[in-house]
Amino acid sequence: MEKLRLLLKISSEMTKDRDIRKILTKLTSITKQLLEADRCSIFLNDEKTQELWTIVADGVKEIRFPNDKGIAGEVFQTKWSLNIKNAYDYPKFNKEIDKKTGYYTKNILAVPLVNHLGDTIGVFQVINKLTADTFTKSDFELLDHLAMYAASNIENVILYEKLRKAQEDVIYKLSHATAYKDPETKNHIIRVGLYSAVIAKALGWRDDKVELIKLAAPMHDIGKVGIPDKILNKPDKLTDDEFEIMKKHTEYGYDILHGGDSELSKLAAIISLEHHEKWDGSGYPNHKKAKEISLEARITTVSDVFDALTSERPYKKAWSIEDTMKELQRTAGSHFDPEIVKLFERNIDKILEIKKEYYDEH
Repeated sequence: MEKLRLLLKISSEMTKDRDIRKILTKLTSITKQLLEADRCSIFLNDEKTQELWTIVADGVKEIRFPNDKGIAGEVFQTKWSLNIKNAYDYPKFNKEIDKKTGYYTKNILAVPLVNHLGDTIGVFQVINKLTADTFTKSDFELLDHLAMYAASNIENVILYEKLRKAQEDVIYKLSHATAYKDPETKNHIIRVGLYSAVIAKALGWRDDKVELIKLAAPMHDIGKVGIPDKILNKPDKLTDDEFEIMKKHTEYGYDILHGGDSELSKLAAIISLEHHEKWDGSGYPNHKKAKEISLEARITTVSDVFDALTSERPYKKAWSIEDTMKELQRTAGSHFDPEIVKLFERNIDKILEIKKEYYDEH
């Protein structure tokens, strides 16, 4: 009954998370309880280097070795499970790992992780049975079942990550399309999304909502594709009529993005429409004020202005961080949500790390 309860717990918890390390850490913790083992490791295959590496391992940092070496390598290559009573009597046991870690391996149970195509993607291994001198047949059956859970979830997370990365690439490329008309850089677009994600996380948002604003915020200026070049790239101050046309980019962006079924397109549309609204109602296009403006747009606005001021452009020098923060503080309560400015200031170290990592190359 206890083992059944733990198995149900595994199923429930593994469906809630997208962080592969968290998923597998939970799985190995419960596996040790179920099999009464001292240690548990999950090896994944690195296709580029043809190495097995420990994505999760008790008591050690990451271990890497060729995927045809050791007991895990044999299981990976043959797809055969191994239940070894005395590791040091087994010819393929790699004693060097024990020497490096100071651990003494007595017995090992290892099973392959196989994806839906029948390809081996890794190895699930438990070490040193605590209540007997070897692992039992029922231990093997249970670990084999858990390995199916693990392989399925690893495969799903890898697929999710590939799809997420593809989506992210498309969004950045689409957002960067305005760079053919506007001198902002691709990295500016990325930074605005990442700054916004930092603030969202500081507000205590769920990871999925943080990811959403990270991808939606970069699309805030996509409506500029509808602005004539002679206005968008005019080096001098715009006339009143030209500025009225420029302001239309918020509505153009909304028109491009709204109407989709996805949360991402809906949020990006709102951010595009509202990122030039101001806290005191003096912004555009609808003169919204304070909390009438969506929180996501308020976050994006601070992120966008900070990055624009601190970045060099053909028409201006970059402001210093100190001068930029003074400007944000001065206009908090008129241009910006004062609470978002405070959060931005509290998280400035993280913001500057992003700015340093995604710097503009000139």
